[in-house]
Amino acid sequence: MIIDIHGHYTTEPPAVGQFRDKQLAGLADRARRPVTTDLGISDEALRKSVEPQLAFQKSRGSDLTLFSPRAAGMAHHVGTEATSLEWTRVSNDLIHRICTMLPDNFAAVGQLPQSPGVAPAHCIPELERIVNELGFVGVNLNPDPSGGYWTDPPLTHRQWYPLYEKLCQLEVPAMIHVSSSCNPAFHHTGAHYINADTAAFMQLLQGDLFRDFPTLKLVIPHGGGAVPYHWGRYRGLAQEMKKPTLDQHLMKNVFFDTCVYHLPGIELLATVIPVDNILFASEMLGAVKGIDPQTGHHYDDTRRYVDQVAALDGVARHKIFEGNARRVYPRLDAQLTRRGHPAPH
Repeated sequence: MIIDIHGHYTTEPPAVGQFRDKQLAGLADRARRPVTTDLGISDEALRKSVEPQLAFQKSRGSDLTLFSPRAAGMAHHVGTEATSLEWTRVSNDLIHRICTMLPDNFAAVGQLPQSPGVAPAHCIPELERIVNELGFVGVNLNPDPSGGYWTDPPLTHRQWYPLYEKLCQLEVPAMIHVSSSCNPAFHHTGAHYINADTAAFMQLLQGDLFRDFPTLKLVIPHGGGAVPYHWGRYRGLAQEMKKPTLDQHLMKNVFFDTCVYHLPGIELLATVIPVDNILFASEMLGAVKGIDPQTGHHYDDTRRYVDQVAALDGVARHKIFEGNARRVYPRLDAQLTRRGHPAPH
C-alpha cells in the first residue's frame, strides 16, 4: 500500500468560499454574517469535487491520502477566536464527510481553531471532537497563527504543553504546518512554509520538548524545509548547545515528508535523513500543480522520485510508502487493520 500523508482539500465547491466570504464580511458588519453553517453541499457535489485527487491517485499509483483542509485557508490570523472555531468546525466536518464517503481513498486530518495570542489549550475540545467522535487520525498544528509575524511563543514554550499532553493521550501526531502569510515579505508557499519548517526544527533543537513528551510525534512537511540541506549545521549547533546528538535529541519524535519536487532533493533527503524518519507525501493538490518541462511529469508526482533513488532498497521503500506512516499514525494503522489491511511484518 502507498500512503500519501500530506493532501489538502484545495478543490472545494464554491459554497465553501461563499460561506467564508460572508463570515469575513461579518467581521465588519454583523448583518452580513452567514446565518447557518449548513453549506447546502450534497454528497454528490462533494464526491465530484475530489475527482481530481482520485484521478491522480489512480494515475500515480498511490492508494490512500491523509486529507486535511486547505492549509492557506486556515488563516488563523483572521478574525477572533470565535471566527476560527466556526471556520475550523465547518472545514473539519467537510473533511469528515469526504472521508466517510471514500474511506478507501482518504483518511481524515484536522484543522485546529488556533488564534494569535490565544492559549493552544483552547483547541482541545475540537481536537477531542474530531478524534473521538469523527475518527480523525492526525491534525495540522500552526506554529505561527499570526500569519507570518511570529508573535506567539516557540513550540517548546509551556503554553503548548496542554495540547501536547492531549495529543499524546489520544495517540495523534501533528504536522507542523503554517497557513497563509499576511506579511508581504514572505510568499506563503515559496517562503513562509519553508521558513516555518526550518524554524520549527530549530525551536525543537533548542529546547527539550521530547524529554517531557517522549511519545509526542511531529511531522515537518516539505522535506523538512532547509534542514536536510544544512544537516551539518544543526549537528554542530546541537553540539555547541550541549544537546544530545540529533538522533537521540529529536529523531525519535520528528519526521519529514517527501514533498520535495525534484529528484536531487529527494536523493539528498534519503541520504541525510534516516529512512525510519521519512514518510511519503505529495501535497496533492498543493503548492505546485504544473508540469516540469524537463521531465514531462507533474512536479508533485513525488512517487516517481522515490522510485528512482538507487540507494533505497525494497525494505526502505516499504517504510517510506507505508510502514512509517502506520507507525507514526497509530489510529490510521488501526483503521486500516479493521478494514482488512494488516500491516505486513
